[in-house]
Amino acid sequence: MVGYDVVVIGAGFAGLAAARELVKHGHEVLVLEGRDRVGGRSSTASLAGVPVDLGGTFVGPTQDAVLALATELGCPTEPTYSEGANLIRWRGKVRSYRGTIPRLGLLRLVDIARIQWQVERLGRNVDITKPWASPSAKKLDGTTLGGWLHSVGAGASSRDLLAVMSRVTWGAEPDQVSMLHAVRYVKAAGGLDRMLDVVGGAQQDHFPGGTQQIAEAMAAELGDRVRLNAIATRIEWSDDAVAVTSSAGVVEARRVIVAIPPAHRLNIDVAPPPPIGYQQLAQSWPQGALSKAYAAYPRPFWRDKGLSGQALSDVGPVFITFDVSPGDDGPGILLGFADSRGFDALDAEERRKRALACFSALFGPDAENPIDYLDHCWGAETFAPGGPTAAVPPGAWTEFGHLLREPVGPLHWAGTETADEWTGFLDGAVRSGRRAAAEVVAALRN
Repeated sequence: MVGYDVVVIGAGFAGLAAARELVKHGHEVLVLEGRDRVGGRSSTASLAGVPVDLGGTFVGPTQDAVLALATELGCPTEPTYSEGANLIRWRGKVRSYRGTIPRLGLLRLVDIARIQWQVERLGRNVDITKPWASPSAKKLDGTTLGGWLHSVGAGASSRDLLAVMSRVTWGAEPDQVSMLHAVRYVKAAGGLDRMLDVVGGAQQDHFPGGTQQIAEAMAAELGDRVRLNAIATRIEWSDDAVAVTSSAGVVEARRVIVAIPPAHRLNIDVAPPPPIGYQQLAQSWPQGALSKAYAAYPRPFWRDKGLSGQALSDVGPVFITFDVSPGDDGPGILLGFADSRGFDALDAEERRKRALACFSALFGPDAENPIDYLDHCWGAETFAPGGPTAAVPPGAWTEFGHLLREPVGPLHWAGTETADEWTGFLDGAVRSGRRAAAEVVAALRN
C-alpha cells in the first residue's frame, strides 16, 4: 500500500518549497533530510551573539520568489552596508575605489567594460530554458570561461578580476567552467551588473536573522512531515509508485521529488536505473567548493575610516569581503569569502591566522584581534559536500543538459541548478521547488 502521495528528498529551500506547495494542493507529503537540520546550503550560526550565514546570505531585486516567501514567513531583510569607499588589494598595493568595478587604470576599465558587453551580447542568443539548443551552444560549450577570455584578448587584470567572480559564484576557477554555463548563468541573473552589484544587485540585502530561519519556518509549517537524519540511499520505482529507502526506513509513495544538487544524485541507487545519460549528467555536473570566514569586533571600526567593508584581493585565502554588522554601535562583523584550495586542508588555528592576516592587510591592524571568529568549509563537509552551486565544465550542457530536470517515470528533479531564473541562488531554489511541485500536481491528476 502506498503511504504518501509524494516523498521529497532534501530539506533545502527547493525541497521545502516543493513540499509546501504540495500540501497546499492537499497531497500527503514526507520530506527526508540526511542532515540533522533543514536548510541545505543555507546554514546560520552565531558569532559574538549575531546570526551569520555559513551558506546562502544575500538577496536582491527581482529575486521575487524568495523575497515573497520570506515576507510571508515573517523574515525581514535589511540593506547590506555599502556607504563609503571599497578597497582592493592588487599587485602588492591597497587602494580605494567606488562602485562595483575597481578603477585599475583607464585601459583596464575599458577592457572590463568590453568583456562585460561581449558576455551579455553572447547571452542574447542563448536560450535559458534550452541552452543546448542555442545556435552558439556547441562553440560556447566547447570552451571554458578562461579559454574564452584568452581568445578575446582579455588583459591580465580583467582575467584576474573575473577569476574572483568565478570563485565566489561557482566555487571554481574560470578554466573549470563552461562558457555556455557562464553566459546562461549571467543571463538567468539579469546580467553581470545585477549579479555582482550590492545596491540594485544580488547582494543588496541580507536577513538579520539569517537565511536558515526561512527554511526552519517552512519546516515548522510542515511539522512531522519533515524527517531529519534520514539519508536516502535507494529509490525503487514503477510507472505509478516509488519506494524510498533511507537510514530512517522505507517509505512508499506515488511520486518522488529529488531536491538535491545534481552531483549528489549519484549517492542514491535507483532501480531500475534511468537511461545512462542521467548518471553521466550527475558525473559531469560537479559541485564547486567555497569557504567563508567571519570575524567580529567590538564595533565596525572601518566605518570610522569612511570604508564600506567591501574589498577585493588578489592575495588569498580571503578574496572578497562584506560588512554584515547589525549596526554602527557593534559588534562589527566582516564576512570574507575564502578560496577553498589550500584553506580547507589547514587546521582551524591556521585557517584563522591566514584569514585574519587578509582582513588586517585590507583594513589595518585593528582587524588582527577580533572578539570572535568563525569559518566554514563547504567542500570539506562529510555529508553532501560542496557549494555554492554546480561548476559545470565544457560539454556537459550540450551532452546532458536536456536531462537536468526531465522526469523519469515518477521521479522528478528540483534544486537551484534546475532553475531558469536566478540559477544557483536561494531564489532559484524556491522557483525550482515550485516548478517540480506543479509537475507532480499535474501528474497526480492523471
